[in-house]
Amino acid sequence: MIMEYIFERKIYQQMLQWKEENQGKTALLIEGARRIGKSTIAEQFAKQEYKSYILIDFNKATATIKSLFNDLMDLDYIFIYLQDAYKTTLYPRESVIIFDEVQQCPLARQAIKYLVQDGRYDYIETGSLISIRKNVENITIPSEEDKIEMFPMDYEEFRWAMGDKTTMPLQKQLFDKKMSMGDELNRAKMRDLRLYMLVGGMPQSVSKYLETKNLRAVDAIKRKIIELYIEDFRKIDKNGKIGRLFQAIPSMLSRNVTRFHPTSIIKGLPSDKMEDLIVALEESKTVNFCYHVADPQVGLPLTEDRERFKLYVGDTGLMVTLAFRDKRFTENELYSKLLSDKLPANLGYVYENLIAQMLRAAGNKLYYHTWPKDESHSYEIDFILSRGAKICPIEVKSSNHKSHASLDAFCEKYSSRINNRYLVYTKDLRKDGETLLVPVYMAGLL
Repeated sequence: MIMEYIFERKIYQQMLQWKEENQGKTALLIEGARRIGKSTIAEQFAKQEYKSYILIDFNKATATIKSLFNDLMDLDYIFIYLQDAYKTTLYPRESVIIFDEVQQCPLARQAIKYLVQDGRYDYIETGSLISIRKNVENITIPSEEDKIEMFPMDYEEFRWAMGDKTTMPLQKQLFDKKMSMGDELNRAKMRDLRLYMLVGGMPQSVSKYLETKNLRAVDAIKRKIIELYIEDFRKIDKNGKIGRLFQAIPSMLSRNVTRFHPTSIIKGLPSDKMEDLIVALEESKTVNFCYHVADPQVGLPLTEDRERFKLYVGDTGLMVTLAFRDKRFTENELYSKLLSDKLPANLGYVYENLIAQMLRAAGNKLYYHTWPKDESHSYEIDFILSRGAKICPIEVKSSNHKSHASLDAFCEKYSSRINNRYLVYTKDLRKDGETLLVPVYMAGLL
């Protein structure tokens, strides 16, 4: 018997805030990649917060259901038909209608304007943006939408799924007080984190781990999700170029280059066509973009270079599988190296991808900065956060190495702009002069 796991997700509180504050004046669009749990959380919310609900899955809906949104002159008829078709009674201001996979019925999304104005029911939409973009060219996008971005399960949500509600509050207390937890406890917390890196935050992967405690079975699930993403990319680009860019992320990160080079992967493509591919990849939400800033200051977007960026896989668990996708599970050295805590320096990009994911899930946009050290070398700050009127530079180390030359040079160059400075590494929380050395599992607290 296959167990069905319903996971606690932080987005639920954002949805609750939308419901209470808007009182039906807007619809809610949940944005995010495929397979991160958008449909599940929408239905879970509907069950718990409304008297009744109808979920229209436009991947399965009949042509008759879809055709209801061709003509909005008689909303009474539409609501009567839906109640009969789904054998559910709708109650004014006490019911919600979910448009699941709304990209499959663009006219339903366009209808949101008039359905919201009608005011009888609430509306929640979910869908994959890579498909939404393709299917909205000839419709009017409703302004009556509030959007919430959803990500794979973050580390705290993963710990909740493991039955652990104490780890993250404890870590926050220690971080706020700048207290060490001791080497032995740090090693235990790093073991927990490495499991998250291997399983990832895709709900299907987490469910499979809880069901089997078998990483081979988890890897098989992740391979299926990657195949799904690549097939999605082909709906936009039949020649598979977007998929090639996606699959090149681990190799590009492993080379420790200062930017992602799409032209080294796809040669001879006109710049405007390449830009279209990059935009489609960004809108798929399967990746995290980190843009270079020329002048790092509190207004980071002011000097971002949209043509100079790094790419990280949106879920580190998927990245671990993607890096060795051409090999069998037993040959994936990332699993054995991470499990034994013997990750060599040339695989340190896994930690960098994880920190990008953790910072992004915490609501941060990602930026980095490089500048010349000498004729053949450069300094690099891996991530920069804006906090108040100042910035916080972050340097990442994949080991217990505590040197931070780039961080020191950056803080000397931009001393008047610095709030806090962090080195993220694998050991316990410590201070090193003005630099706070932060264990990887606390990166989401920065």
